[in-house]
Amino acid sequence: MTTLALAKAINEGLRTAMEDDPKVLVMGEDVGKLGGVFRVTDGLQKDFGENRVIDTPLAESGIIGTAIGLALRGYRPVCEIQFDGFVFPAADQIITQLAKMPLRSLGKLKLPIVVRIPCGGGIGAVEHHSESPEAYFTHTGGLRVVACSNPSDGYHMIRQAISSDDPVIFFEPKRRYWDKAEVDKNATPLPFDRGQIVRPGADVTLLAYGPMVKTCLEAATAAAGEGRSIEVVDLRSLSPLDTGLIFESVRRTGRCVVAHEAPVFSGLGAEIAARVTEACFYSLEAPVLRVGGFSTPYPPSRLEDHYLPDLDRVLDTVDRAFTF
Repeated sequence: MTTLALAKAINEGLRTAMEDDPKVLVMGEDVGKLGGVFRVTDGLQKDFGENRVIDTPLAESGIIGTAIGLALRGYRPVCEIQFDGFVFPAADQIITQLAKMPLRSLGKLKLPIVVRIPCGGGIGAVEHHSESPEAYFTHTGGLRVVACSNPSDGYHMIRQAISSDDPVIFFEPKRRYWDKAEVDKNATPLPFDRGQIVRPGADVTLLAYGPMVKTCLEAATAAAGEGRSIEVVDLRSLSPLDTGLIFESVRRTGRCVVAHEAPVFSGLGAEIAARVTEACFYSLEAPVLRVGGFSTPYPPSRLEDHYLPDLDRVLDTVDRAFTF
C-alpha cells in the first residue's frame, strides 16, 4: 500500500503496463520530454526511449489516425489528448474509424487503443480547456468509455484499459490530479465495466463519476449532519453502464439524483434518468433529478465557480427530491 496522487497513480499504471508489454506505446503532444502538461507521463520517455514515448505534432486527428495504423500492426497505443476541448479535431478518426473498424471487419481487426482525456473544469483555464465531452462518446457504439475519480482507480483502470482489445476513451478529472489516497497495487481491481458504492446510504441514491464523485461525497457528509442518508455511487464505466448496481441502489432508496459537470441538457444524466425511470418506476418516491453545468459555452475562469455544480447545488437538488 502506497500513497499516490491521481496523476502519479496513472503514471505508475502506464509504467507497469509498458514494463509488462513492449508493444505498449505512449503518444501525444508534449508527453515525452515535458512529461505532459499535467506531468502524468513524467519520466516515461527517459526510461523507455523516444520510440515508445512519442512527442507528436499538434494534430489530434493525426495522433488517432497514426494510433489506428499502429494498432493494426500489433501495437497497443495510449494516446494523450492534451486538453478535453482538443479532442474534437480527432472526432472523425474516433467516431468513423476507431469505433467502427472492429465491427466492419466482423471482429477480425482489433484496435486496442486508449485515448486519455483530461476532463472538466476547476483549474482556471482558458477556453477549450475545461470541457466535458463524455456524452459524444457514450453515444458512439463501439467505444468503451470510463472515468476514474481516485488514485486507486487511476492506477488499476488505466492498466485494464490498456489490456482491453476494445477502443477505450479514458477520462481523467484534471482538478483531482493532485488528490492523494492509498493505492494497493496488488489488489484485485473491480471489473472494468462495474460501478461502485463509495458511501452507503438509505434515503437517496446520488450517481456521479469523475470529478463530481468527491463533491458528492462531501455533500453526503454534510447531509449526514442534518440526518439525511445519501448513498453515493461512482459509476466508473459510462459505456457500458452498470445498470444492475444503479437499479439495485435506487430500488432500495426510492430516490435518485444524477450529478455531472457537463451541461444538463442532453447530458449523460438524461440517459441514466430515463433508464432508471423505466426500470424502477414503481420503486421511485420522486422523479429522477439532475444537477450539472449550464447550457452555455464554458465560461471564463472567474465565473467557473458559478458554472460548476458544487456541494450546495448538489444538496439543493437532493432536497428537491424530498418535496414531491
